[in-house]
Amino acid sequence: MNARTRFVISVIILGLLMTGPFMITALLIWAGAQAGEQALLIQLILPHLSLGALMTTFGFVLGLLIIRYLFRQYVQGLLKMVENLRLMLSANRNFRVTAEGPPEVQLLAQATNDLAQQRDGLMDDVEAQIAAAKASVEEEKNRLAALMSELAQAVVVCNLDGRILLYNSRARLQFRALALGSTAVAGGALIGLGRSIFSILERNQIDHALEVVRQRLLKGAAAAIANFITTARGGQLLRVQLVPVLATGDPLRERELGGYVLTVENITRSLEQESRRDQVLQSLTDGSRGSLANIRVAVGNLMDYPDMEAGIRERFVGIISDEVVRMSQRLDQTMSEFADSLKTRWPLEDVQGMDIIAAAQRRIEEDLKLSTKTEEIDEAVWLRAESFSLVFSICFLASRLIEHYQIRELRFRLLPVGKLAYLDIIWAGHAMSSETFYTWETDAMHLAKESSPLSLRDVIDRHGGEIWYEREKAAHRAFFRFVLPVASPDSVPQCETFDDIVMRPEYYDFDLFHFRDQSIDLDRPLSDLTYTVFDTETTGLEPAAGDEIIQIGAVRIVNGRLLRQENFDQLVDPQCFLRPEGIRIHGITDDMVRGQPQIDIVLPAFHDFCSDTVLVAHNAAFDMRFLQLKEPQTGVVFSQPVLDTLLLSAVLHANQDSHQLDAIAERLGVMIEGRHNALGDACTTGDVFLKMLPLLAQMGIVTLRQALDASEKTYFARVKY
Repeated sequence: MNARTRFVISVIILGLLMTGPFMITALLIWAGAQAGEQALLIQLILPHLSLGALMTTFGFVLGLLIIRYLFRQYVQGLLKMVENLRLMLSANRNFRVTAEGPPEVQLLAQATNDLAQQRDGLMDDVEAQIAAAKASVEEEKNRLAALMSELAQAVVVCNLDGRILLYNSRARLQFRALALGSTAVAGGALIGLGRSIFSILERNQIDHALEVVRQRLLKGAAAAIANFITTARGGQLLRVQLVPVLATGDPLRERELGGYVLTVENITRSLEQESRRDQVLQSLTDGSRGSLANIRVAVGNLMDYPDMEAGIRERFVGIISDEVVRMSQRLDQTMSEFADSLKTRWPLEDVQGMDIIAAAQRRIEEDLKLSTKTEEIDEAVWLRAESFSLVFSICFLASRLIEHYQIRELRFRLLPVGKLAYLDIIWAGHAMSSETFYTWETDAMHLAKESSPLSLRDVIDRHGGEIWYEREKAAHRAFFRFVLPVASPDSVPQCETFDDIVMRPEYYDFDLFHFRDQSIDLDRPLSDLTYTVFDTETTGLEPAAGDEIIQIGAVRIVNGRLLRQENFDQLVDPQCFLRPEGIRIHGITDDMVRGQPQIDIVLPAFHDFCSDTVLVAHNAAFDMRFLQLKEPQTGVVFSQPVLDTLLLSAVLHANQDSHQLDAIAERLGVMIEGRHNALGDACTTGDVFLKMLPLLAQMGIVTLRQALDASEKTYFARVKY
């Protein structure tokens, strides 16, 4: 029986107590009186009946006010205290009951706070012991996560259902680069904890590789590994290696699969380069075969007929000369056309130009005892280079300058020029001749006791660059200029930064090993589901009156964890001007949304991001109305279940005064960051939702169906937009 029902019953009882005895007494007197006495009673009572009714009504109202006051002070006050106690027990340890109401309730509140303080002390001791016990396990997990995140190869670990439970930074960047269409918006939705690897790779190829691994395990193979090549959606070729993760802890299952590790490499570029090299060989072979045949015939005739006439001999010599010229031209043309492909055999890597200079400075100062300085260094320049040979070349030139010109200082300059970079080695002193520079450029390099079979020209050519010598006459200086290709933007290692996270992102969740793929079943426990918590910023509060979405922010909850890195954050061009009153709230201006993707592009991307998950929002009816109104335009339908933290708060805390997001967050001890920003509000809502789950479990609400049914019974569920 809820509080409202009890209040109604109390009012009925009050009315019966006030009128019941009087009415019963009057009926008994009336029944025992004679006819004359009854007439006399009517004459005596009737003039005073209105006064009696008025006094009875006044007494009833006074009693009603007293009952209402006592009910609010004792019944509702105690119910509110119960809700606060649940907050302290499950969601917010630092929450305390406010001592208000009658003295007895205040004493109870004070005693409750004292007990909570003692409980916190005991819990602190227990948590300290648990933290100490878990420290080594967490350290091992963090070591593994750090190792995986720094690997140069894309690594993804999956359970048997293909759900991703670990991936490293390289995999995140590589699959983001493969994103096409809607998955390319706001970071893409290809990879994430709990997502299916089959959105990236074909299921039948994974299944075949797993079958190969199982057969090898049954045969007792030491290395049960499967390899295959597949094509991504955009046409890129991927080389995949599958390594099994075997079940542990049970001797009977020691050869049973628990999951698998995938290492993925994009081989599209390398295969294209191999193809171009094949074209080089084919071009040289086909083009030279005829010339060599003509030369062979001409030489044979010259040798077989040494006494032939001068005119005929000159003709054969001309044939040989012409064919040699053709072969030389063909070779030059082929080398010019396929130079980039031929140079790719050199093991080049992306390296920061400043690191090359720093390494050269250290070696020159330590080995050659020459002072070095830098000037005009652009630290943002990345080079495509083989660092050892390049540093050795710089040091070789420095040693020659010391040997021939006794220079006292060497300076370095690094500047970007389009797709090239100028690396200058500058010194003050005598000018050098072009013959001397040519000799240095073509001689094999040596430095102290080290030597290299390569010349300076070999190193430069294999980098696909140039080197030249110049004078700065006004400054009485000279310099060698290395012209080197810069690293392409898609090959430079990307370092993602997150404003709200200062630690290394977490890209793993080993508990997912035990999960099995299931559709969204309404009878599944809330703790087992995957959620997408989202929020929208809009031009106004009336979706049916033409207001538009200007930002969508969302974050995922997997296995009870809020994955802040796996988010969706996208501004939307509403194709209209924003209202000044709205700009003051969310801070989004017309300039910020102008040129951004429109809603017909953003909504499909968001739909991909939240597919196969339960949606969670605060005041979800408002946000869902905007999405529903766009269904005819975009063809995107959000049909999954939706949970509303506003309604869940009304279920959990029916006696609280406010169910706004700020008030709920304060009650649950959730820090609010980025308020009135779609992604910031989504993160806050996600934290609030996770705090609500144990409170719902205490009320017996443990499944998705139960949460939806309880939400629909609240008063706020009647609100429509």
